[in-house]
Amino acid sequence: MLNRRDMVVAAVAVLVAGAAVAGLSQAAGTPQMRSRVFQWAQLKPEASKTGERREVFDAPTATLDRFASHITTLNPGQAPHPAHKHPEEELMIVRQGTLEVTLNGQPTRVETGGMIFCASNEMHGLRNVGTTPAIYYVVKWFPHDLGKPKP
Repeated sequence: MLNRRDMVVAAVAVLVAGAAVAGLSQAAGTPQMRSRVFQWAQLKPEASKTGERREVFDAPTATLDRFASHITTLNPGQAPHPAHKHPEEELMIVRQGTLEVTLNGQPTRVETGGMIFCASNEMHGLRNVGTTPAIYYVVKWFPHDLGKPKP
């Protein structure tokens, strides 16, 4: 016969299982990104305090938990945020303008056509040091095992 304690344990187990299933269905709700083209004219700009941002994509792929990209337009003299680090790697490609990137405390100027690679968990930050808006593409990838302990 079930006692009160058994009923509480069973109820908690049902709630936890329900939450897990809901989490899985939410993750499964983001379709895997397939081959496609992203047209500049179709990327809607969203104003920010320092310029504007265009979301390009953020979705799982066959080999990644997430693959994300956005395009930032940064006004002269502005930085999008303070220097930081994160576990995912990222690549930035300067489409227009002049940025100063600081990688692990070392500042470097990057001009139109330049590329910036930010390794996992290394400090990085940037600022528009030019007199015109700077535009740069950001691409980030999140491997399946990102943040999981290595064996």
